Amino acid sequence: MSPSDAPTEAVPATRNDDVPAHRYDRALAQEIEARWQQRWDDEGTYRTPNPAGPLAAGFDDVANRPKVFVLDMFPYPSGDGLHVGHPLGFIGTDVYARYLRMTGHNVLHTMGYDAFGLPAEQYAVQSGQHPRITTEANVANYRRQLHRLGLGHDPRRSVSTTDVSFYRWTQWIFLQIFNSWYDTTVDRARPIAELIAEFEAGTRAVPGGGDWSK
Repeated sequence: MSPSDAPTEAVPATRNDDVPAHRYDRALAQEIEARWQQRWDDEGTYRTPNPAGPLAAGFDDVANRPKVFVLDMFPYPSGDGLHVGHPLGFIGTDVYARYLRMTGHNVLHTMGYDAFGLPAEQYAVQSGQHPRITTEANVANYRRQLHRLGLGHDPRRSVSTTDVSFYRWTQWIFLQIFNSWYDTTVDRARPIAELIAEFEAGTRAVPGGGDWSK
């Protein structure tokens, strides 16, 4: 019998320690992300309580912590969804907010959506739908995508500039400014009616030396 004809013993399979027994792949990554994000939602991990009112639950736990308000630059929901530039900024502020939260701060991190202006109007013209319909649909999609990114926003605190409950206050502050004037002698704003009364009574000189009655 030649050496080549001799029976050979089975060689046991060698273990390759470089290949993990439990592979981390896309499906596993998605499962881990979804599971943790659901836990954050269920436990209210990123909810920031108020001192009083309907959002006061848990305030005693953070009452003595230094307060920090982190607000991202509002995205314009004038498209079908986020682009790659949005997370570039949002992830940075999210890291900052998480660091502050982990170092003992009472952090309110929230998001807003700014749909006033030409981009929303132009998108409505292109899509052929009313701006409110397209804006609300886009905001809903933006919320879904931001949640999918795992950002630590308090979803209860998000605002939209097209909501009446929001822009009523921007209109209010503009009216306050419009109906006021800044009195340098007392270093504060005063009602415009008081300035008119002083001009009419002659107790305040008209700038430029003019005659108020004319």
